[in-house]
Amino acid sequence: MTTEQTGIILLNMGGPEKAEDVRPFLYNLFSDRDIIRLGPFFMQKPLAWLIAKRRAPKSMKTYNLIGGGSPLTRITLAQAKALEETLKKHGDYTVVCAMRYWHPDTDTTLKMLAARGIKKLIALSLYPHYSCATTGSSVQELKRAISRSNNTFELKIIKSWPTDPGYIQTLATNIEKASLAFEPELPQVVYSAHSLPVSFIEAGDPYVEHIKETIKAVEKITNLPGKLCFQSRSGPVEWLSPSTPDMIKSLADEGCKNILMVPISFVSDHVETLYEIDMLYHDQARDLGIRLKSSESLNCNPTFINALKKLIFSK
Repeated sequence: MTTEQTGIILLNMGGPEKAEDVRPFLYNLFSDRDIIRLGPFFMQKPLAWLIAKRRAPKSMKTYNLIGGGSPLTRITLAQAKALEETLKKHGDYTVVCAMRYWHPDTDTTLKMLAARGIKKLIALSLYPHYSCATTGSSVQELKRAISRSNNTFELKIIKSWPTDPGYIQTLATNIEKASLAFEPELPQVVYSAHSLPVSFIEAGDPYVEHIKETIKAVEKITNLPGKLCFQSRSGPVEWLSPSTPDMIKSLADEGCKNILMVPISFVSDHVETLYEIDMLYHDQARDLGIRLKSSESLNCNPTFINALKKLIFSK
């Protein structure tokens, strides 16, 4: 047991919690030059403002369909609380969140930890598969925030965990549970990951390779072979393929009647699971004569929370 105070920072992107949050959230997202460069540096924020203004009305309609906002922040805070509770018997841990594009932001989180006298930090990315667009951007912002804070922190970072045993077991159990709904038939498992521009992968981003490592580990347990596709593309650049809608259409053409969709790159419910998978893709599959169900998101699953605890101890 450690007696030194340790701050655990869960890194995630955050999400708009109500309609009026959507536009500023999008502005924060498109202002991030770590993931998208909108012309020269001095044009980034003006162009981000214009894009957010244009996209906000459509995004608001989408969020209205899932209750008016994203549950991602609420779920991440619940994950932090559950993780802190399970760490209590092992030492003095404070578990907090730092959202890249919403509240609580990284600066606010660091101020709170400093006020408590906490100097030892472990940053745990809630993206199992490393990408410069997700974990990379969050870590860069954390390092910048530490520099701005004028505090001396001891920082350790857990950047990725694509084959962590607890994570793999939680995914596999959720898949096996969801597959029971298709009995006596076996469904076609489809792993849907958030898409990225192809240029990121060509530049050496390990995201796709990490996802494939996860799928290989999961299939050793489930013995259910799956197909990988990518959702949530936007903009004119070349994105990873096949897209999830294209995968569904292709499977329909092959005569597939049952799809078990697994949200492989997400550890909590948000707009990509609640709207895109459970509504948009579900309806597309239905119209093509396919029964589509998704496995549960990890959220506060006790096995998953225990896996996060073990990741902390690995540092």
